[in-house]
Amino acid sequence: MTRLSRSRTSATIAATAFIATVTPLFGAAAASATPAGGCQTATVQYRLVDAAGKPVGADWTSQGGFHQWAAAPGTVEVRLAPGQTVGEGCKYPVSLAEYTTEGPNWNNSGLQTFVDHATVYLGASDLPGADDTKQTWQKLTVKTPDCYGQIDLYGDDVIYDGKSEDGHGPAPYQPDNVVTPYHLIAAWNGGDKPCTPEQPGSPTPTPPPSPSTPGSPPVSEPPAEQTTPPATPTPPPATSTTPPTTPDVPPLESVPPTTPAPSPSESTPPLAETGSSAPVGLIAGGAATVIALGAAALYTTRRTRRS
Repeated sequence: MTRLSRSRTSATIAATAFIATVTPLFGAAAASATPAGGCQTATVQYRLVDAAGKPVGADWTSQGGFHQWAAAPGTVEVRLAPGQTVGEGCKYPVSLAEYTTEGPNWNNSGLQTFVDHATVYLGASDLPGADDTKQTWQKLTVKTPDCYGQIDLYGDDVIYDGKSEDGHGPAPYQPDNVVTPYHLIAAWNGGDKPCTPEQPGSPTPTPPPSPSTPGSPPVSEPPAEQTTPPATPTPPPATSTTPPTTPDVPPLESVPPTTPAPSPSESTPPLAETGSSAPVGLIAGGAATVIALGAAALYTTRRTRRS
């Protein structure tokens, strides 16, 4: 073999080693990114069941509306309507909330006070199949009111109790047209008597402020005549319409945690999700290997020329 052939052979070996080392490393870095899947809105079905789990009244339905139920629902069974496709990992929160009210219907409900709440998360396992005789559906239960009240079935996991913390929202209030909960599926308003402070969950009325004693006019002077005409009374706000209902529920943005997230080890700092997952150590080792092969090839070529 001539010196030129040996030189070309050494260069070829070095180039081949460089390509063989670097190519899989770049492939491993590109494979670390995974696209995120999406979840679509799903339709929820519900029905009332008794303490033994037997249906009460109508069977599965997606129909909404206030006064939908003839009596206050104690337990509501929920599932996803058949014929839908639910993505892997998609969850749909459904909640049931109870309030005491000042009247038996929405237009007279007035001040509403939060009493009870329950939430479940529906997924692919909550879709009906070919044989549902042994299927167990998720259930929502709240207290049964014994006075004027409202019970809402809705499609999220927010507690609408008037608090401002995360996971809470404004309580329903008809006079100000606060139409909550959002994503309302169905609701009940009713009762046959006002709620009193002795009843659990009923609002405690705020006592009116004691009027101040007006000053008596001087005896020698008659009271001044009123010259300012009385103010025109403010008309009451227009009665709002019944809140709309829909069986379509948006998916949960993040899956609810079931176990505490593991804390990172103090000895090994965690890697960031973007960029830091690339195999830096492998690339550095590959580069060192290529440099060593190039040096060996150069040494062999020079030695061949001298000989």
